[in-house]
Amino acid sequence: MTSLILKVKTKTGQRVLKGLTSDSTIKELKQELSVISNIPVSRLIILSGYPPKKFDLSGDSKLLADSGLSSGEILIVEESQEPVQEVSTDPENENEECKEKLNNDLPGFLMKQIVPADNSCLFTSLNFVLSGILRDSSEVAPYMRQIVSHSVLSEPDTYSEAILGKPNDEYATWILNEKSWGGAIELSVLANYYGVEVAVVDTVNGIINRFGEDQKFPHRVFLMFDGIHYDPLYLETSQGEKIQTIFSADDERLLEEALQLGIEAKSSRQFTDVNKFMLKCLECNVFISGQAQAQQHAQSTGHTNFGEV
Repeated sequence: MTSLILKVKTKTGQRVLKGLTSDSTIKELKQELSVISNIPVSRLIILSGYPPKKFDLSGDSKLLADSGLSSGEILIVEESQEPVQEVSTDPENENEECKEKLNNDLPGFLMKQIVPADNSCLFTSLNFVLSGILRDSSEVAPYMRQIVSHSVLSEPDTYSEAILGKPNDEYATWILNEKSWGGAIELSVLANYYGVEVAVVDTVNGIINRFGEDQKFPHRVFLMFDGIHYDPLYLETSQGEKIQTIFSADDERLLEEALQLGIEAKSSRQFTDVNKFMLKCLECNVFISGQAQAQQHAQSTGHTNFGEV
């Protein structure tokens, strides 16, 4: 039996539905959605998937495990003008009028773009949200590393050894190495350099960390962090024709939607356990398990370059 976490969108807003499992029935799903949407069970229309298609609500006793529904999906709830007949829906003959209404009501869906785990995922992800184009890390990371290195050197009081964990000039050299990982320091520097707030959805803790928020920048971009890896987030229109990666910093609705993504990912354990993930010291080729061992290895050897395994 698997727990299901579903995002439900209605005309009055959205919320996360918990409590159902793979052993729950279609009848139980309809009852939950009826309560959330304040729509009678007999008038429920549910759309799921991408592009959204009618979800088959026929067969009250059918298990959700057999319905094709999986945890993390978005369900869009609409009300039929007439009681819905419980018949299986053929995707080829779906209600075009309903689909058109959906496209008019929803601006799009917040999605994650997967980028390579090559020690430069932060830089690749940030370039994607700034440009809307996924480029190879070799094209973008060296330039961003140079920005960070120069900023650290030019502001020694702000980026002191206490903040960096190593002498200022040593850190400025270290970050230029293609195998060095970026993190909060790099995000802070790059947010200020590009004049944009960077909102990072932390799926380990189910929170959002915002870099550059105190500068009151007019625009915001989104990244997702799973404990060791960064991916960019973007808004895809319901028509799938274009994407948007830069948003108004005043858009609280999208900020809340990004937070819900983080909470859902945390609930479904879509993050890396930093106490167990495997690393390799790129200076002596020793394999290391977890963050604590990596820190101990760095302290005892002075080695600081680690790669994901």
